[in-house]
Amino acid sequence: MSRYVFKLPDLGEGTVEAEIVNWRVKPGDLVAEDDVLVEVMTEKAAVEVPAPVSGRVISTTGAPGDTVPVGAELIVLETEAAVAVVAAARPAAGAVDTQPPTAAGAARAGRAGGNGATAAGAASPTVPAAALPAAALPAAALPAATASARVATSPAVRRRAHEAGVDLRQIAGSGPKGRIVPKDFEAYVARRAQPTPLPAAPRAVPAARPAGPRASPAAATEEIKVIGLRRLIAQRMSEAKRNIPHFAYVEELDVTELESLRRHLNGKLPAGAPALTYLPFLALALVRVLRDFPQCNAHYDAERGVIVRYAAVHLGVATQTPDGLKVPVVHDAQARSLWELAAEMRRVSEAARTNKAKREQLTGSTITITSLGKLGGIASTPIINAPEVSIIGVNRALERPVVLDGAIAIRRTMNLSSSFDHRFVDGYDAAAMIQALKECLEHPATIFIDR
Repeated sequence: MSRYVFKLPDLGEGTVEAEIVNWRVKPGDLVAEDDVLVEVMTEKAAVEVPAPVSGRVISTTGAPGDTVPVGAELIVLETEAAVAVVAAARPAAGAVDTQPPTAAGAARAGRAGGNGATAAGAASPTVPAAALPAAALPAAALPAATASARVATSPAVRRRAHEAGVDLRQIAGSGPKGRIVPKDFEAYVARRAQPTPLPAAPRAVPAARPAGPRASPAAATEEIKVIGLRRLIAQRMSEAKRNIPHFAYVEELDVTELESLRRHLNGKLPAGAPALTYLPFLALALVRVLRDFPQCNAHYDAERGVIVRYAAVHLGVATQTPDGLKVPVVHDAQARSLWELAAEMRRVSEAARTNKAKREQLTGSTITITSLGKLGGIASTPIINAPEVSIIGVNRALERPVVLDGAIAIRRTMNLSSSFDHRFVDGYDAAAMIQALKECLEHPATIFIDR
């Protein structure tokens, strides 16, 4: 029997510490090599930390919300005990195991030489369930939170299920190989939340109301610890608003021609293909315009006091996810066609929503676009995604009466609400850039003309 002390590894990109978001194991649990032990949040992204060896958890260090430096003790495992417990948990040779094993137990059983025999080849003794740690018990005997960890789904869905007390085994997954996707979880929760009609109760004589004050339901409160992605969002938003003097600029666009082109192109798509939105057109127009306004496609390196201008456009796409706001990146947007931009924007946004985005897909943007879709309102004041110096916001498009050539006409209009770092982008340049973008979008044929 030996103890294995696992320390927080170097997670790359200069990470010196990480915040614990969610422990996936607890003392007494049996884990297999590569099982996820804990979810942590670095300054760049959420990371799942796997077990380097198989063993039983002796202790863990830190609670959700705590910050752990790289190289500090994270978890202690008892390694040799794992083999003994798994061997003891197997049924005797020739016996039929009527309970499904846990995923970790199945993996270890396969390594030890399966077929119901122990590692030494002898039949296993019958071990009472009460004598085994929770991780070695069959799924039917586990609490909902532990058993749910064996179901195929994303960490985001697993976390939401844990917080809501939902047993994921009760949800039918519609994803590949029965994987539970966010819409499956949301549908299950919605069904569960529907009230069950109660039989009519007999009328009773009202009792005398006891003296003294009564607690009002409205007085109830809920405290939610700000950790993980939400803490990181709060930190970055505060720093951006505190350190960057934002210059906001709002302009109205007539997108009637753009809407006509969008409808025409969507009408030629095969059945079931995703329709074009305004965002790919905006992205393509922005790529064209930034050639003349390189100061808007830049980073400010505060530590070195240097503005870094980029020839390539790495486009951030602000995306709302179940975990909070993320900004996946379409790298080298200047090298992509309209259809390629549309496909890549959908791909990276979906990866962010389902918590499948890799670290490189969430970093490196040089300018960001943000849209609330139908909730876009008339105008907004987007906060710059530092170290960038510009962000372009899209508001709702709607039809309204306007004066056109001296007559009232119904036109489709939309506002762009943008913010710029006024230290490095002058008001004139910001306005000129948006006016150039407006011209492209109001006459969409010009988007496709190379200069």
